[in-house]
Parts: sequence; C-alpha cells; structure tokens
Amino acid sequence: MALTSTPTAPGASRFAAGRSRDVICLGRLAVDLYAQQVGARLEDVASFAKYLGGSSANIAFGCARLGLNASMLARVGNDHMGRFLTETLTKEGCDVSHVRVDHERLTALVLLGLKDRDTFPLIFYRENCADMAVDEADFDEAYIASSKALLITGTHFSTQQVNRTSRRALEYARRNDVRTVLDIDYRPVLWGLTGKADGETRFVANDSVSAHIQGMCPCSIS
Repeated sequence: MALTSTPTAPGASRFAAGRSRDVICLGRLAVDLYAQQVGARLEDVASFAKYLGGSSANIAFGCARLGLNASMLARVGNDHMGRFLTETLTKEGCDVSHVRVDHERLTALVLLGLKDRDTFPLIFYRENCADMAVDEADFDEAYIASSKALLITGTHFSTQQVNRTSRRALEYARRNDVRTVLDIDYRPVLWGLTGKADGETRFVANDSVSAHIQGMCPCSIS
C-alpha cells in the first residue's frame, strides 16, 4: 500500500533521481525458528531450522537479492542471534549501517510450525525486544533523504516508541520526496488483541487499530 499521494506525470519515474539507496526498510528484524517435523505439534517438535525473519527484513533481503540498493533500519540485541541477522543481510548485499546493536534488549525470536493444512502454530518472543526499541536517534534526515523509498511495517505503529520513530521517518521522507510504503503486516497478537501465545490468529477486527493505521496516510498527517 503506497502512502504518498503525489501525482506522477505519464511516463515519468515515480521515484526521485540521484539517490544512493533504492529502499530503506524500517521494521521487524528477528530470527525465525521453523519446526523441522512437519505435521507435529510444537509440543512434540524436536528440532528447528534457523532463518532470517521479520517482514521488513525479508523485504530488504529480497530487494537486495534482486539487485536493488536496500538498507535495513532496525535494532538487534548484542547477542548471537543479532549477529546472525546482520551477517545474513550483509552477505546478501543489504546495507546494515543503520542496524543498531541494543545492549539492553535481546533479538526477537519466532517459533513456527506446520501441523496440517489449516494449522500453523506460531509464537512470537518479542517482549521488550531490540527491534521494537528503534529510536529517532538511530537515524537522521540525511539518511532517509538518501533513498528513493521508505518502507515501514504496520507493527512499528503498535507501541508509543516505534510509532514516534516511524512518524519521524515519515516526516523526513515526505520532506525529501522519498516515496513511502506501508507493509500492513497485521499480527493481532502484536497489538495485544489475542493471548500472548496465539500468533497463529491472523485477523481480529479492531476499529482502533484500523483508525490508527489509516492515520498514517498523508491526508491524515498534519
């Protein structure tokens, strides 16, 4: 969902020229641990495979793999999992100069399984995690202005801290002709709408969340 509403002349590029980066991705950067026993309950799983996770991180990774100059804006913990994530992004050619190391928090983890065609157990371990502590001080206007586009995950509007940070990034972007994109990334559990262990529920209707996300659209921001 594109957030900008600037009209574009026919045949013209939708993106500003002369930028050193194609896209900056602000949002979730975590480790996904996938159960290797397909068909098992998470209670019965014996081993997991480790992957880079988080919607924004996956987009940054994919853009880099496709040859775009992608940059990740997030935090990881000062731990083994955080180093795994930054090394994985770096190997793919993604810029991690603005992935800060948080010495007070751990890198987020997710446990995932595949029990059957309709059951996908999923537990987010994101209590006070590093990527939800990304701060306005972690970047400046010049960094945002260096990109053609800024992508933000909807999860990064779900708490006061990341909402404030994301809004500041949007402010810088719109002031510098940077296209803005919203990856809604709606996870009810991360908005406190389900039990903490219920990451599997993909949708819970909530007028407050809908209004909050809609408030990020240009016509709604003063």
